[in-house]
Amino acid sequence: MRTQVGIVGAGPAGLVLSHLLHRRGIDSVVLESRTREYVQERVRAGVLEQNTVDLLTEIGVGERLRREGLVHHGIELRFQKRGHRIDFHELTGGKAITIYAQAEVVKDLIEARLAANGTIVFEASDVSLHNFDNAQPSIRFRQNGDAVELACDLIAGCDGFHGVCRPSIPQPALAAYERVYPFAWLGILAEAPPSSGELVYSYHDRGFALLSMRTQQLSRLYLQCTPAEDIENWPDERIWKELHTRLAREGWKLTEGPIVQRSIAGMRSFVVEPMQYGRLFLAGDAAHIVPPTGAKGLNLAVADVCILANAITEFYRSGNRGLLDKYSETCLRRVWKVQRFSWWMTSILHRFDADNGFDRRRQLAELDYVTSSRAAALSLAENYVGLPMEIPHPGT
Repeated sequence: MRTQVGIVGAGPAGLVLSHLLHRRGIDSVVLESRTREYVQERVRAGVLEQNTVDLLTEIGVGERLRREGLVHHGIELRFQKRGHRIDFHELTGGKAITIYAQAEVVKDLIEARLAANGTIVFEASDVSLHNFDNAQPSIRFRQNGDAVELACDLIAGCDGFHGVCRPSIPQPALAAYERVYPFAWLGILAEAPPSSGELVYSYHDRGFALLSMRTQQLSRLYLQCTPAEDIENWPDERIWKELHTRLAREGWKLTEGPIVQRSIAGMRSFVVEPMQYGRLFLAGDAAHIVPPTGAKGLNLAVADVCILANAITEFYRSGNRGLLDKYSETCLRRVWKVQRFSWWMTSILHRFDADNGFDRRRQLAELDYVTSSRAAALSLAENYVGLPMEIPHPGT
């Protein structure tokens, strides 16, 4: 097989990149180790920044998003049984976030790629990368048991944290920065109408809680717990009791319903530098992980591939590698800003076992400041709805 850009991974990063390149006349092949059904159903984030919504609409995959997505113009910070709204619309000049599950984004992108006769190889096994340190890179894999080699000019590693692309780079060439948090999130999906019209982030002495949603009929809720927690020790009754306690507010009631999914996920911050080596370019979770508190994972992946698509377009248009050579540097400026925001949201809302009374009062003071200062609220709002993409142009 032969293509211009070989893309490993059919998540949002790989699919958005493939579709962006297609619209600019650049051919690509997407390789995915899982089945189509798996990537379309796996439970992931569901908060889209304004930039992400605008991009998906611009590239022709926003029709169902616009029809079914839940647009929110703010969030609520809840502590000491009082709620405080951060008004995104007023603070950022009309910007918003949209609740639309990552699985739905992936469905829309797959349909768009296939409708455009794009090539997505599902269940590609034994994927390996070769010669990406010179001008003739290739990707080898097995399809239906047969060995296949995909020759390409460039490789985009969009295969997630546990994928094959990042480990293919010689380890001395990479620097990894990581923080593992001493807690996890117990998440549930419940067949219950959301108890609030917007997301509720709650700080409580017993630990953090988050009220989110997937649709008008499905609520998504989270509880801070220990990473070693056994999900079997959390029957429905205990989960709802803890949610009622941590989300309590005067004049408000949590709506319960049958729990249809539950899981426990650890939390970490991770960045690898650089995000490129030779003709291999990492994007999304293959290069960085953020704690979910700031709702940035999918959005940061989309920002990466927008920058990469622009650099690849310039490479094929003029032969100029300038933007490709600066890909990592450009991405990392935004990546670290998003890491800072996600860490900050995590640090002010969660209980850390090592904290003492001083630390807890400091957290409450921080929350009080954010909800009483326009400048502080504006900082939260502009980060939450999405920082500018900052896509460079040739010569910059």
